[in-house]
Amino acid sequence: MRRERPPELFELDISTLAPGRDGAGTHAGRAVHVPWTLPGDRVLAMSQGAGRALPERWIQRAGGRAAPACGHYERCGGCTAQHLQPEAYAAWKEGIAREAAARAGFPEATIAPLSISPPRSRRRATLAAVLGATGVVLGFHALARREIVDIDECAILAPGIAAMLPGLREALRPALDRAARCDLAITVAENGLDVVVVGEIERGRLGALAALADIARLSMGADPEGAHELVALHRRPVIRFEGIAVEPPPHVFLQATVEGEAAIRAAMRGGLDGARRVADLFSGCGTLSLPLARERQVTAVDSHGDALAALDAAARAGGVGARVRVLRRDLARRPLVGEELEDFDGVVFDPPREGARDQAAALARSPVPRVVAVSCNPATFARDAALLREGGYRLDRLTPVDQFTWSSHLELVGCFSRPRTRRRG
Repeated sequence: MRRERPPELFELDISTLAPGRDGAGTHAGRAVHVPWTLPGDRVLAMSQGAGRALPERWIQRAGGRAAPACGHYERCGGCTAQHLQPEAYAAWKEGIAREAAARAGFPEATIAPLSISPPRSRRRATLAAVLGATGVVLGFHALARREIVDIDECAILAPGIAAMLPGLREALRPALDRAARCDLAITVAENGLDVVVVGEIERGRLGALAALADIARLSMGADPEGAHELVALHRRPVIRFEGIAVEPPPHVFLQATVEGEAAIRAAMRGGLDGARRVADLFSGCGTLSLPLARERQVTAVDSHGDALAALDAAARAGGVGARVRVLRRDLARRPLVGEELEDFDGVVFDPPREGARDQAAALARSPVPRVVAVSCNPATFARDAALLREGGYRLDRLTPVDQFTWSSHLELVGCFSRPRTRRRG
């Protein structure tokens, strides 16, 4: 049995900025990556294994460091790139996009300018809560540690969430005991917060939380992706996609920021130019389908029945019902294939982080002339884009969309095309 090395404390000179957000130096002949550092830093570092360490103390700080935008920086595990100057930050994110394109076999791909969501624009967040010695601790997990960082400010959260932190913290006190914790999955709707309590919490102990006036709907469930039980409904939450109102199911997938959603939609429209019959795969509750339906025939496909029901109801109420068809299907197990794809002249797919390998392979064998791949994971984007390349598609444009500002996450929108081929016999 392989034994783990005990943690080691050592001094380290940071000599380079790694392809990720971390600075890197050499210790005992091995490269070590350290978050929050820049070339020229000297730190007292604690090893974490796998070539990583955490800074215990700065012995020397390099110049050219950006001032952190948040007082919880260097403790919270969310925004670990606030120390990068804007130019270095943009180059880092664009480099992630360029590397993904190269891994897919498109080293000369056209990379569109990086779209960055502004601070305090995150309309979706999951906060962790636990009852500590002095009250409820509510916030995000620390980097590489199990502890929860109690936040009283946040540079990324939308004002509607940030303003509610004190009220949420107080209302959670009767719901928790020292052996329990929970997560709050929060979405900012236009008429209040849509909140899902995730964890083994008794419904009867959520009264104070349910009474908060700024919460439009409160639900609960043991699993964030599972069934949710309605606790309180003060107002039906409303989200609009280019003016079309949707009542989203609890904890349904939405883009993290309004600005990021708009950037994805704009890039998608460019990739579907001229397409009149479009399939929106992994459609959710209509982020892309409903705006597309204003001018195109759209088939929305997803495995989430409640999301499709919300999409269908919104399409009918929004005057585009005649141009929208919904199809419930688990595309991870049963992708659209063969003749099912032949009537479309455009396909957009926006899968979860694991990507859509089988669907991309089916598209590679199809005659669809235009495909737009939206991905929140550059690694699986590269894999799926390589399958499209093998099927004869070219990557016309890759747009990086940064909705998770100051983190290592990056959304990619790839627009692919090829000449329309004849229907296969």
